[in-house]
Amino acid sequence: MPKILLVEDNEMNRDMLSRRLKRKGYDIVIAVDGAQGLELARSEQPDLILMDMSLPIIDGWEATRTLRADPTSIAAVPVIALTAHAMSGDYERCLAAGCDDYDTKPVELERLLAKIERLLQRVER
Repeated sequence: MPKILLVEDNEMNRDMLSRRLKRKGYDIVIAVDGAQGLELARSEQPDLILMDMSLPIIDGWEATRTLRADPTSIAAVPVIALTAHAMSGDYERCLAAGCDDYDTKPVELERLLAKIERLLQRVER
């Protein structure tokens, strides 16, 4: 069962999304801020990270850049940005920070699942 690290500070979003992903057969690890997300990315070695971009302590932009600069294998873990930012240029900004894909909130589960599956198929673990 693939392990997904969900980095999300909003309790309602976190609970809803984690329950729905668990029902789809994913093992979910949860972080509530960017600093905890970095710690858990290193210790849990997830197969994929769902990263909220507006986070306390360390935002998702900086957390993703830090992950990508990590000298360990965690630098290669796919990251999907989850953001309420849907302005022109936000997709490009997420990619420039090191995200592999981007999804807007509120999350449309089927669309997000398709992105997750595409990225997991790309990863050899």
